[in-house]
Amino acid sequence: MAHEKTALVLGATGGIGGEVARRLAERGWQVRALNRDPAKLTNEAKAGITWIEGDAMRTDDVVAAARGASLIVHAVNPPGYRRWSELVLPMLESTIAAARASGARIVLPGTVYNFGPDAFPEVDETSAQKPGTRKGAIRVEMERRLEAASGEGVRTLIVRAGDFFGPKAANNWFSQGLVKPGQPVSRISYPGKRGTGHQWAYLPDVAETMVRLIEREGALDAFAVFHMEGHWDADGSEMIGAIRRATGKPGLKAGAFPWWLVTLASPVVPLFKEMGEMRYLWQVPLRMGNQRLRSVLGEEPHTPLDAAVRATLKGLGSLG
Repeated sequence: MAHEKTALVLGATGGIGGEVARRLAERGWQVRALNRDPAKLTNEAKAGITWIEGDAMRTDDVVAAARGASLIVHAVNPPGYRRWSELVLPMLESTIAAARASGARIVLPGTVYNFGPDAFPEVDETSAQKPGTRKGAIRVEMERRLEAASGEGVRTLIVRAGDFFGPKAANNWFSQGLVKPGQPVSRISYPGKRGTGHQWAYLPDVAETMVRLIEREGALDAFAVFHMEGHWDADGSEMIGAIRRATGKPGLKAGAFPWWLVTLASPVVPLFKEMGEMRYLWQVPLRMGNQRLRSVLGEEPHTPLDAAVRATLKGLGSLG
C-alpha cells in the first residue's frame, strides 16, 4: 500500500531533481533517492533524503526503491547527454513499471523540445507536437508512453517550462552559453537572434510549481500537463540587462554566441551536438502561457528576474 507522503526521486543529484527533493522533505515527505554509489555523496546532498543504492536502468532496482511510495519524480538524465537516445526511454520504462507496482503518480519535468516551428509562437498544452529534432522526438515518445500508461492506472504529472537557469541547474544555456561558471563575468555571449523572444524558467520556481501541484492531487487528471510562463524575454535584452545589473557592470559587453564552434566540435563533443540541434529555439520565438496552471494554483511561483539572475550567478561562482 502506498504511503501518502513517501516519494522516490530519480535524478536527485541533478538540478531539478535535487530542488524538488529538498522541497518535498521540507514539507514533511519521506524522500528516497536512487544512486549508484551513495557513499560518494556529500553530506549536503544526503541531508533529509534516504539514499538507496541502485541504477535507474535496472527496473528491479526502481521497483524496489518505489515500494510503498505515492510519488515518483522522474528527473534523471544521462550526464552530459552521453548515449541520451539509448538510455532515456529504458529509464522511463523502469519508472512506469515501478509506478504500476506501487500505485505512485509519476512527475516529469517537461520541455519545449516537443514542439516544432509549426506550433509557434503561442503554444499551449494541447498544441500539436511535431518536432523536427531527434531529441524532440524522444520527448514526444516519453509523453506518449506516459499517456498510454495513464489509461492503465499509472497517473502522470508533466510540467513544461522554458530554458532552465538557477544556482544548481545542471546542463543549461545560461551557464554554458551566456556566462562562464567559476569566474567573474567579463562578457555575455548571447545565443539568440537579435530581437527574437525567448522563454526562461528559474529552476527553484519550477520545483515549487511541481510541489504545489503535487499537493493538489485531488485536482489533477490522471494525465495532467501544465505549462509555466516563467520569464519571457521579448527580444533578448531583459536577460542581458539583468546580468549587467547583478554584476554591477552596466557597460558589460554582450556579443554573439559562437555557433560556428558548436558546429565544428559537434562530431566529438556530445553536448555541442545537442546544443546545435536546439538552435532553432533561439531563432524563432516560442511562448507558453500558464492559464491552466493558474486555474489550479491561483498563481505561478515567480521570483523576480534580477533576484533570480543574481542567485544564479552567485551559485555559479561568477560574481567575483
